[in-house]
Amino acid sequence: MRNSLKYFFLLVMSLCSMSAFAQIEVKNKISDFLTFQPIESASVYVQNSTIGTVSNVDGKFVLLVPVEHKNDTLVISSIGYKSYKALVSEFDNSEEIFLEEDIASLDEVVIVSDPRPTDGNGIVVRAIERLERNMPNQPYLQKGFLRHRERNKKEYKWLIESAFTLYDSSFASGSRKNLKINIDENRKSYDLRDVDSLFAYASYLRYNGGDKKLRSRNLRRDTIKTSSLVKAIKWNDGRLTGIDNLFKGQLNIIRNSNTRDALFGKDILEKHQFVLDTILVDDGRKLYKIKITKSTNFVGLNTENIYNEGFEARGWIYIYYDNYSVKKLEYELVAASDVQKRRSKSLFDTNVNHKLTITYREFNGKMYPSYVYYETPKLVNIGDRSSDREKNEEEQGIDKDEQYYYTIQEILFSEVIEDTEVIQSELKKKWSSDIFAIRPYNESFWKNYNVLLESEEEGKLIRDLSKKASLFKE
Repeated sequence: MRNSLKYFFLLVMSLCSMSAFAQIEVKNKISDFLTFQPIESASVYVQNSTIGTVSNVDGKFVLLVPVEHKNDTLVISSIGYKSYKALVSEFDNSEEIFLEEDIASLDEVVIVSDPRPTDGNGIVVRAIERLERNMPNQPYLQKGFLRHRERNKKEYKWLIESAFTLYDSSFASGSRKNLKINIDENRKSYDLRDVDSLFAYASYLRYNGGDKKLRSRNLRRDTIKTSSLVKAIKWNDGRLTGIDNLFKGQLNIIRNSNTRDALFGKDILEKHQFVLDTILVDDGRKLYKIKITKSTNFVGLNTENIYNEGFEARGWIYIYYDNYSVKKLEYELVAASDVQKRRSKSLFDTNVNHKLTITYREFNGKMYPSYVYYETPKLVNIGDRSSDREKNEEEQGIDKDEQYYYTIQEILFSEVIEDTEVIQSELKKKWSSDIFAIRPYNESFWKNYNVLLESEEEGKLIRDLSKKASLFKE
C-alpha cells in the first residue's frame, strides 16, 4: 500500500512538472497579400506579454507558447500592414498567413499647450526628450537568445548560440556600471577561426606590450599555441563585437542616448539630419517613418586603438505618433571621410562599417528591446595591401569571397521580469558574459526555450560548418 501511494505521488508530481513546462508550438510563414513575397522581421507575439519572436528572411517563424497562454491572443504584425490576430489555441499551423497593406492618413491635431513638431528633426528630438518617460524606469531582467556568427562571402567560419539574461537598473542609469549580462546556456558552438586569425593574434601582441612593428605575414600558425590564439580572438571580440559592447556602447543608440558620447545625444543634429517620409500603421497605431541622413559633422565611435571615425549615418527611425516612443531603428554607418573610405575599401571591400536594427515592444506602458540585428566587417588575414594588390592576388589565386569577413549578432528577447525578489535572487549569482566558456549542452532547457528560426540558406551553411568543424577536430 505504501509503495502504491509513493508511486501515485511520484506520478502526480511528474504530471505537474510536465504541465508546468507544457508548450504550444506555433509556426507558419508570413507573406504579402498582393506580391506573395515573404515578410521578413514581422513580429509574432502573445498580446499583453513579452513572449514573441520574428520571422526570418523566408518569412517563417516558430514560437513556443506556455500552455497557460492558450486562451490569449496571438498577434502577427509588421509595420505598414494590418495585423493578424487569433487565439493561441485556435491558430492553424498549416495555413500560410497573408498580411494586407495598411495605409494611414495623418489627422491634423492642434494642441496649444504642446505644439506638435512638423518636421523630422523636431519629431526625433521630441522622441529623445520623451525617452525617460517611455523607457523602463525600474530594474528589470530580460531573457534572450543570441546567435553570433562570422562568415566570409562563401561560408560560415564561426557560430555560437546562447541563452542569456540581461539586467538593467533603468534607463536613467549609466549602462557601463548598471547593465549586466550573463550567458546561461550554450546550444551550438562551431569554430574554424583559428586557421584565419593571425591578423588578430598580431594585433593582440602589438597592443599588449609586444613588438609594435609585428605583422601577421611574419607569423606561422604551426608555431602558435591554440590557447594563445584563443586569447587573441577573445580580446579582439571583446573590443569590437562582444555582447557587452553591443549593449553598453554607443551602438545601443536609444538606451544609451543619455551618455556623454551618445550618437543620439545633445549634439544629435550636428551628426544627423532627419526627414519625415510618411505615416504608417503598426497594429492599429500610427507611426512616423523618418529618414536618417548625414549632417555637418562626421560620426565616430571612439574605439580604442582602432580608427572607427569618419562615417555618415543612414537609415530609418519609426516613432509612434501618439506618445513619441521609438518602435524601430534601422541604422548604418557608412565610410564618408577620405581616410575611412580608403581604409574600408582596402580592409573590408565595403563602405558599410556598421549595420544595426533594433525593434522595441511595449510592455506595461514601457518600451523594451525585442529584436536586435548587428552586422560589421571584421579584420582577419587581410593579405597584400600594396598598390599592386589586385594583380598579386590574381597571380596567387586569392579568392576575395574567402578573404573578406563580417560578423553578425542576432538577438531575440522574450521574457521581461520586473519582480524585485526574483531580480535580487538572480543578482546574487555569479554573472559572466563570456560566450567562450565551455558549458555542457542542456537538452531539456532548449526544448522549452524560444530561439530564432534559421533561414534555409543559414541552415545549409551551418550544416556545412558543423561538418567541417568535426573534420578539423579529427
